[in-house]
Amino acid sequence: MKHLSLFAFAALLAAPAFAQDAALVIGNENYDNASDISSGLDALDAAEALAAAGFATSSGGDLTAEAMRALIAEFYGRTEMPGRSVILALGHFAHAGKDSWLLGIDADAPTLVGADRAGVPVATLLRIAAERPGGALVLLGTEERRIELGRGLAPGLGRIDIPQGVTVISGDAETVAAFAAEAMENRALSAAGLAERAEDLAAEGYLGTGTPLLPERIGPSLPVATAPEAAAPAVEAEAGFAEERAVWETARSIDSKAGYEAYLNRYPDGIFADAARAAIADLDRPADPAAQGLAAEAALRLGRGERRQIQRDLTTIGFDTNGVDGVFGRGSRDAIAGWQRQNGHAPTGYVTGPQMEAIAAQAAAQQGQVGTGAVQQGDAERLDRLFWEETGATGDEAGLRAYLRRYPDGIYADLARERLAGAGGGLGGAQSTDRADWDRAVRRNSAEGYRDYLAAHPDGAFAEDARQILSGRDVNAAAEAERRRAEQVEQALGLNSTMRSMVEQRLSGMGLKPGRADGNFDGDTRRAIRRYQQARGLPVTGYLSQDTVARILVDSF
Repeated sequence: MKHLSLFAFAALLAAPAFAQDAALVIGNENYDNASDISSGLDALDAAEALAAAGFATSSGGDLTAEAMRALIAEFYGRTEMPGRSVILALGHFAHAGKDSWLLGIDADAPTLVGADRAGVPVATLLRIAAERPGGALVLLGTEERRIELGRGLAPGLGRIDIPQGVTVISGDAETVAAFAAEAMENRALSAAGLAERAEDLAAEGYLGTGTPLLPERIGPSLPVATAPEAAAPAVEAEAGFAEERAVWETARSIDSKAGYEAYLNRYPDGIFADAARAAIADLDRPADPAAQGLAAEAALRLGRGERRQIQRDLTTIGFDTNGVDGVFGRGSRDAIAGWQRQNGHAPTGYVTGPQMEAIAAQAAAQQGQVGTGAVQQGDAERLDRLFWEETGATGDEAGLRAYLRRYPDGIYADLARERLAGAGGGLGGAQSTDRADWDRAVRRNSAEGYRDYLAAHPDGAFAEDARQILSGRDVNAAAEAERRRAEQVEQALGLNSTMRSMVEQRLSGMGLKPGRADGNFDGDTRRAIRRYQQARGLPVTGYLSQDTVARILVDSF
């Protein structure tokens, strides 16, 4: 790169008065998933100066990728007439080879494949500028700050191919923003003066010579002639088909109705006119309901717990999801589509936010029809009892353990543990410490508890049971993180000892065996809370949330 005295910049701003000058200003500073660009929003100062200088200015700060595309389409519509273009873009950039992208503030570890969704191609900005050869300036600014990028992308602005007649100035975001603002506000400065202020910036592309940005005023009442002393040499644009193709490629890269209409306004009978009209028709065509539903559900970013809750709610109101496992397979999709069909929605099989709330409300209403003072009996309890009859009811050690592996919080879990505890030396000759540690793990009934037991007794009498419980329940890091979040939610409620005791009393009154009503939530209390949440179709965590507390207090009356 070579430094520029910026005579070219002055020449760019010396177009005839009747031309339609246009400016595009994007300043991205506050990123959701990356370090902030400290001076990104300073670009808006330059936008005000450009507007005051007579530029039709399209500007925005802290824009998502979608918002940037909309702003660029608006700007492109303003460049149909001859004139000058100034494009100023500050923010995080990513590049791969000679392709670079300005990233929206919502970019989240984009890969090479997803770069066009996470940002806008710098090549698109350059193509737009190339439609005004000799009168186009592109300023790009960034900083070396942390940003997570996926496969195929590197941070920063890469080497770019600059079209004929376009001047590109790049460098530190703060320096670029300050230069752009000063260049417009201090219009009496010479090009040499501007170059001195921009000595840390680099320029490429069209480097024509010219006079100062605007001559100084001769007197307070005499306007300065707008014609430069020495006009910059004109750069001839490619004629005919080449020029039309460039406009068409720009419209295609923007891929918006405004972009295609801008092409048609310039070339109503052009070579690509039919293709432009077809593209507009596609954009006007109603979107596929299934595609819309998929996008709406994806935007919810549902966790596994939320998916399980939807499955419980659908099951409660009579739509079989073929299991409550947090995975939306064929059964869940059919259940969602069935509910949508019954409630007057397009049966896409994908749930939206409002539909999720409606399903939950219907499930709550259905559950509210059950008599108060008792927990609803359903298929889950029936299966629990059947399995007990086949295993634990026989009284042997293997059956009791098989029941606890399947239903660690089941109806007969306490009884199974009591019988195992009363078996004494019949449990494989386990030593007292082995047995005590195992009982402690069972009471905790958590992944950490069973792992602690295995760490202390890798060959213990209960080691295989611990491994099977961990494997069968699929307790993993995500589940443990979910438990910690639930614990934090309960702590945020700030329940005092009296309120906690009241909750235990209510659970005891419903026959859920929470242990002593002393305000101390031990393993018995956690199991009782989980049983209640499962019966009421609430997220099963074993910890209190605002909804769980409210339902417990209502059900107890």
